[in-house]
Amino acid sequence: MSESQPQGRKALETDHRTTRKAVTAAAIGNATEWYDFGVYSYLAVTIGLVFYPSQSQGVQLIATFTTFAAAFLVRPLGGLFFGPLGDRIGRKQVLAFTMLLMAVSTFSIGLIPSAATIGIAAPVLLLVARMLQGFSTGGEYGGATTFIAEYAPDRRRGFLASWLEFGTVSGYVGGAGIVTLMTLVLGPEGMLAWGWRIPFLLALPLGGIGLYLRLKLEETPVFNQNTEGFAKNAEGGHRKGQLRETVVGQWRTILLCIGLVMVFNVNNYMVTAYMPTYLEAELGYSASLALVMTLAAMVLMLVGVTQFGRLSDRVGRRPVLASGSLLSIVLALPAFWLLQQAGVWAVALGMVLLAVTLVHFSGAAPSTLPAFFPTKVRYGALAISFNVSVALFGGTTPLIAETLVQSTGNLYSPAWLLMIAGVVGLVVVWHMDESANRPLPGAPAMESAPRTARDGTRLPYPRPSGESGKFVPPSNVRRLPSDS
Repeated sequence: MSESQPQGRKALETDHRTTRKAVTAAAIGNATEWYDFGVYSYLAVTIGLVFYPSQSQGVQLIATFTTFAAAFLVRPLGGLFFGPLGDRIGRKQVLAFTMLLMAVSTFSIGLIPSAATIGIAAPVLLLVARMLQGFSTGGEYGGATTFIAEYAPDRRRGFLASWLEFGTVSGYVGGAGIVTLMTLVLGPEGMLAWGWRIPFLLALPLGGIGLYLRLKLEETPVFNQNTEGFAKNAEGGHRKGQLRETVVGQWRTILLCIGLVMVFNVNNYMVTAYMPTYLEAELGYSASLALVMTLAAMVLMLVGVTQFGRLSDRVGRRPVLASGSLLSIVLALPAFWLLQQAGVWAVALGMVLLAVTLVHFSGAAPSTLPAFFPTKVRYGALAISFNVSVALFGGTTPLIAETLVQSTGNLYSPAWLLMIAGVVGLVVVWHMDESANRPLPGAPAMESAPRTARDGTRLPYPRPSGESGKFVPPSNVRRLPSDS
């Protein structure tokens, strides 16, 4: 059966202040997740010394990153649990819980005694904390994108949803920046003795702010209007067959979602997770240069991500995503050629090419992904497909890239991975429908509430610069079919 686009339903209105709070609350959760990512990545050597002191440095790093990768393995389980739950009881409650669990598990890492103090229990506790982080993250991104998408006006959804990735980049830069600053102040000895704990402990107040903001918000207007979203039967139990309805009923769209997340995350983890290792271990650059170049690329994305989100509102999601996929194919080899040239400026330009490609997906994907699914299964279907794709293709990107280099001896081989991902991205864009400036599937139109003057007169909501009159879809926009 299909769920048609609602006909004759009055458009919902959301005021600017409430929408801004919703975007902020969602983005802070993503920032907390990637804050931990930046902290853990930049403290990898120190963590190895603290939790695996009896091993060689190579074994320490492998053990540290194996523990890091364990979080990716449980993310699909988190998506299976939190996603359908969010479709039953509401987005707000689930997102508040994932925020709390993520902050507490990150904070707990800073409290774990060293292996010198409690022996094998130390790395075991670290693994447990990392798996809790992964489990909570499984419900975070899908819920956060859904939350913003269901609050955002249709014509500004791309711009507002892109702030979620602004939170992602900010969290990574913030975590890595704090570690770098503390290392400069305390030195390696001070960081090893006690300083490494501080960045993890700071996650609790950051998470507390996010939790407060999320608890202060109302449930999304779209979910409140969709009575099926509460998924209660006459006896007060859960909707029967919900998981089957979510997975089996949406399998074609889930495949498209997995493909889009794949190209997004291969580009993402190639820059954020693999580049520091590639520049240092394979090309012989100093560790400091490798880290600074990665941070510089992230800062560049910080500047451009919301602009690409705004662009997707004006020209459509499909052109922006298609452009990113093409650049992934065309610029991969030139970028890696530049990285291998002697000189800081060549490395910087190579990183710029990778960052420019990635920012297409960071800007357009957060508003595209929720529009794949109808309201009653949106959180669950998105959380499951997103986390399955991240576990299969995102978390494994550094491992596959390094394995290709080691097995072939070819320093260009990571570029092949980007090119394959770009091809997948083009296939997905070809088969997906345009969603820019259209209501979410199964939902009424969402509009910005006009402002009100002091005398109570309603003022029109200001249009973005250069925009006048009613939005005219680009020529490549295809009509959305009924939602299955």
